[in-house]
Amino acid sequence: MIELLRKEINVNQLKLRNRIVMPPMATGKADHGKPDDSLISYYAARGRGTALIIVEHEYVSPEGMAHNTQLSMADDSVIPAYQKLTEAIHTQGAAVFAQINHAGAQAQDSGLPTLSPSGITLRNTEPAPGVMTAEDMKRVTNSFVSAALRAKQAGFDGVEIHSAHGYLLNQFYSPLTNHRTDEYTGQTLEGRTRLHVGILKAVRMAVGENYPIAIRFGAYDYMEGGSRKEEIPEASQIFADAGADLIDISGGLNGFTVKANTEPGWFSELSILSKRSVQIPVILTGGVKIAEEAESLLREGAADLIGIGRAMLKDPDWALNALK
Repeated sequence: MIELLRKEINVNQLKLRNRIVMPPMATGKADHGKPDDSLISYYAARGRGTALIIVEHEYVSPEGMAHNTQLSMADDSVIPAYQKLTEAIHTQGAAVFAQINHAGAQAQDSGLPTLSPSGITLRNTEPAPGVMTAEDMKRVTNSFVSAALRAKQAGFDGVEIHSAHGYLLNQFYSPLTNHRTDEYTGQTLEGRTRLHVGILKAVRMAVGENYPIAIRFGAYDYMEGGSRKEEIPEASQIFADAGADLIDISGGLNGFTVKANTEPGWFSELSILSKRSVQIPVILTGGVKIAEEAESLLREGAADLIGIGRAMLKDPDWALNALK
């Protein structure tokens, strides 16, 4: 019986009508950084019955662009297109978050020098990415703040800060890509999360206390020498204390799948650790195809919300059908 999946839940003061989330999935169909009418229709169709749509990642500054077909939140010219997008999704009764991101060493196509914590490349490109300075930290933080304010102005109900899948903030979190010895050191959890904390606090100050902020947390690298599962409770609490209202669990440098796990809820062993340590909601995404699988994960206490990825790509009415 589907019961928990139907239940409302609050993220900060935003009430979500059920526990179904469309997670951010890159389409690579941006029109000069903006959503065109076809992309707006694509998202609006998946708003039917869904509680929350997290739109695919948008770069916060040109040097942080992952690829040239990525959405942008880097300047004010994008706001009118996003206003059309948010209005279309809201018409379907769903809430919508913008996922803001800096690709760091994974950036490409901008023609600008790339940035990273320690100059370690992840794309085997030349020249190697530059090592970020204190001034770079301030500039990147300000870029996240400006992007969040644009998202708010465009009608998004919240923002999600991307720290997973090998992008910049995940590069700081992983000891494999953070070899720094300064205050952002890769040797301690405090150092590895310092930039996250600075960005979360700065965004919170800019958008206000009642505006939801999520973080996509690449909680585990699944690689020797990388981030460890045992760190998840403390890291989750650090993010919550810094202002996060929602933690969206995914993989780290390994990406968004787990080769060793094909069961529904690929990252459930990670999301449980996060959920048990914080008082804010946690999202789990990965391999859930039918409503009964989502309900089971909620009953097990694996998460508070369930992301439906590929199944929702195939069926825009997945949420409506699941709640019948």
